[in-house]
Amino acid sequence: MTDHEKVNILLVDDQPAKLLAYEVILKELGENLVVASSGREALEFLLKNEVAVILVDVCMPELDGFELAAMIRDHPRFQKTAMIFISAIQVSDLDRLRGYEMGAVDYVPVPVVPEVLRAKIRVFAELYRKTRQLERLNSELEDRVRARTAELEQSTARLVESEQRRSMAIAAGKMGSWDWDWVNGDWMWDDGQYQIFGVDPKTFELTSANIQGLFHPDDVSELRHAWAGFANGAKSYEVEFRIMRPDGEVRWCVGTAAATSDKDGRVVRVSGVTVDITDRKRAEERQSLLTREVDHRAKNALALAQSIVRLTRAQNMNAYVRAVEGRITALARVHTVLSLSSWQGAEIRRLVTEEIAPYSGAEQIQIEGAEVQLQPATAQTLALALHELVTNSAKYGSLSALSGRLAITWEVQDETLILAWVETGGPAVTKPIQKGFGTRSVIASIETQLGGRADFDWRTEGLVCRLTVPLRSAAPESQPSREKPARHRRPAVNSRAR
Repeated sequence: MTDHEKVNILLVDDQPAKLLAYEVILKELGENLVVASSGREALEFLLKNEVAVILVDVCMPELDGFELAAMIRDHPRFQKTAMIFISAIQVSDLDRLRGYEMGAVDYVPVPVVPEVLRAKIRVFAELYRKTRQLERLNSELEDRVRARTAELEQSTARLVESEQRRSMAIAAGKMGSWDWDWVNGDWMWDDGQYQIFGVDPKTFELTSANIQGLFHPDDVSELRHAWAGFANGAKSYEVEFRIMRPDGEVRWCVGTAAATSDKDGRVVRVSGVTVDITDRKRAEERQSLLTREVDHRAKNALALAQSIVRLTRAQNMNAYVRAVEGRITALARVHTVLSLSSWQGAEIRRLVTEEIAPYSGAEQIQIEGAEVQLQPATAQTLALALHELVTNSAKYGSLSALSGRLAITWEVQDETLILAWVETGGPAVTKPIQKGFGTRSVIASIETQLGGRADFDWRTEGLVCRLTVPLRSAAPESQPSREKPARHRRPAVNSRAR
């Protein structure tokens, strides 16, 4: 509220002529004059608005001035609102006391003296305005104090947190600080510095020669160059380097240092911080390895997809699209299985289960075999071969009839996987005059890509296919030099799934 902001003055009287007279008298005050012809009307206005002064007639029907004052004072918002009573009759001392008890601040007798009434109203209106200004200023001051207090608390919390992090870093051997006196050559290390370099502060002598002996020989030259920069006017430096702990462990560190000069600009002290970043470096190496691995896997997947598109044959475009989609879907399924193991390999049971999933609801399929972990390339090729066998069986073999049965079993002999696909109970089988594309695809993928063998026996009661796959490939898939072969054999566990 500004010095010139108007305030509300409520005039309460049941006689319109009096209200008009009050408005004329108080008009020159320049405030908002609000009239109410009854106590109820006055209360309705008060509940919705702020009022500086209430001028109320003592004698009114239904609700007189004393009763209205009592009701106003009962409301928390108006306990300090100034009320001036106007009385046309002689008011006794008891009535005055009663009025003051109800919250009246003054009495004005009738006939009203305009100058007196204006003076009284002006005083209380100005008092209200100044009170509100003080309240606003006090609120703003409290807000500023709270904001400043919050800033100080946050700053203190940040300092405490920073010191806690530094203490934790030092305790974990991840950060250390040091000082070197440029004039006399004295060194000072804190506990963190000793921990990073892996030396005992009780036995390790802090000399320039001893300290240099802890740095990796390939990084000493760069450190000397950075150090010499201080003599040529440099104020600070930051450099990554390796250290060789006495136990032979090599650690990566980043060092920052700053020089302190005297009034003549001569360097007198160098202070620095050392941070052990070995974990970060190893993470970067793992990320680089992973990037190369992803690139390698993506190229393999694209090569397989390209061969699928190039080698697929069909009588018409719709059949061609269905064949390609089926083989790409089979490739996607095995890709999901491999992703779950971070491309370390695929368990054969999971691979078989994924390929026969569309038909696994019927009790006509059984699978049995030991747990075998396949290399990614072997898993991809075997998945495509199984897809061709499933597709062929669903069209012409045992999976095309409710009476048909399919058994898929496997075992490992001399690092070789032998998988048997045996169909029975389906439509009568005759040996094809020439191999279809699916058969040729299975043979080509197993024999050409994996160096194995695929044998087909077209018996009347159902197809029998025997896949022989070496688990140790003669030409293993390309992998980064640090990666171990992504396959291993688990203990054999016989189980049956339908």
